[in-house]
Amino acid sequence: NDINAFFQQLFRRMSLTGLIPAAFKPNIGYYQSLDRPREEDFSGSLALADLFDMIQNFFPHTPIILDSKRGDIARSSLNYATEAFDAWQADAVTVAPYMGSDSVQPFIFSDKGIYILNRTSNPGGKDLQNLQVVKNDSAPRPLYQEVASQIIAYNAKSGTVGAVVGATNLAELKHIALYYQDQNVPLLIPGVGSQGGSAISVMQILRSVTYPVELVRINSSSALTHPWKNTPAPDDWLDVCIGNLKSLLEETAL
Repeated sequence: NDINAFFQQLFRRMSLTGLIPAAFKPNIGYYQSLDRPREEDFSGSLALADLFDMIQNFFPHTPIILDSKRGDIARSSLNYATEAFDAWQADAVTVAPYMGSDSVQPFIFSDKGIYILNRTSNPGGKDLQNLQVVKNDSAPRPLYQEVASQIIAYNAKSGTVGAVVGATNLAELKHIALYYQDQNVPLLIPGVGSQGGSAISVMQILRSVTYPVELVRINSSSALTHPWKNTPAPDDWLDVCIGNLKSLLEETAL
């Protein structure tokens, strides 16, 4: 109930002031961690369902990206796709690529979007994603570039496949954005705000390589919804959230 009341007030103010985001990206793990299925308590999932309803009520034309980072054998991936697109009625979903094409393919539909993890914003992303890959006699290149090649191939067939590339690794973001520059691959860029990434720096890099910025969704979560982190919310919390959102929209203006 507290979560729903918070978003109800925030969305109402956003709607009244004309602040319409490019997308919403709720994380399914957070909400499902609040469930206690063996006690017949599904309060987290019910809160997520209410959140979807509120988004569609206040912002009916704004897509919802379900952040679930799924990926499994083909049959299980199809189940996860059904979860995202039928059960939750999301417009897009985040997907992990490392089990290969038969793991990713069940998520690809003509009327739904997927964002594949390419170079993530978390500190440990470099542990595997930056490993150098050598194929035949070609020069070594990082694993994230191999994933980018696969994303281009998936998107060429469907036109609905994008990439998750973090804002916390600007040199790699530039490398990947240049690679995608003429491929019409949408970018979902997390890591702005609390993780240390800068929206201004991201936009500068994208423009420097002439990446089509209208395909970008820059994600800032806790910096918009609870920038006070683990301290009590201030009395003017709603003004703080709205102010941060306005700043982000100004920094990312096309």
